[in-house]
Amino acid sequence: MLAIIIIVVVVILGLIFAVMYNGLVRLNVRTEEAWSDITVQLKRRSDLIPNLVETVKGYAAHEKGIFEDVAAARSAILGAKGPVDTAKADNQFQQTMKSLFAVAENYPDLKASQNFQELQGELTDTEDKIQASRRFYNSAVRDFNTKRKTFPTDIFARRLGYTEDKEFFDVPDSEQAAIHEPVQVKF
Repeated sequence: MLAIIIIVVVVILGLIFAVMYNGLVRLNVRTEEAWSDITVQLKRRSDLIPNLVETVKGYAAHEKGIFEDVAAARSAILGAKGPVDTAKADNQFQQTMKSLFAVAENYPDLKASQNFQELQGELTDTEDKIQASRRFYNSAVRDFNTKRKTFPTDIFARRLGYTEDKEFFDVPDSEQAAIHEPVQVKF
């Protein structure tokens, strides 16, 4: 009778361990998939940039400094490693793109160009996809980190090699203050 109880307890503990392990693996894979979605969209956006720059160059060839900044920001995005570096590079890229579009505002013929409008539409669509991918990734990271820290999974997580939280893809701390500042409207 004691042997049967011991076997049942061991089987139950084994099942609990298997469920926790499979849950961690599933969530880990989901975060990797979500990160892959972000990198695919960032690559797609980076692939659109040379066409956009060439279109703007046709109208504003003397704006060389901005084109160099765009190229540098594009390279930084493609070379970024991990969510924190990618978020910083993406923020710099966004600032650079604002400058490029500000230049485009000075050229009515450029703004009316069918090619420019199509590229701008593609960039807008890609930005929307990046935001959706970011939300999916951050959700997967939240689920993984919560599971890893929740009892009793936290006991086994360390032994299984899941010792650190996944990083969120957030706005860098240096940019947080700008989010909380009131928007200045002047007439």
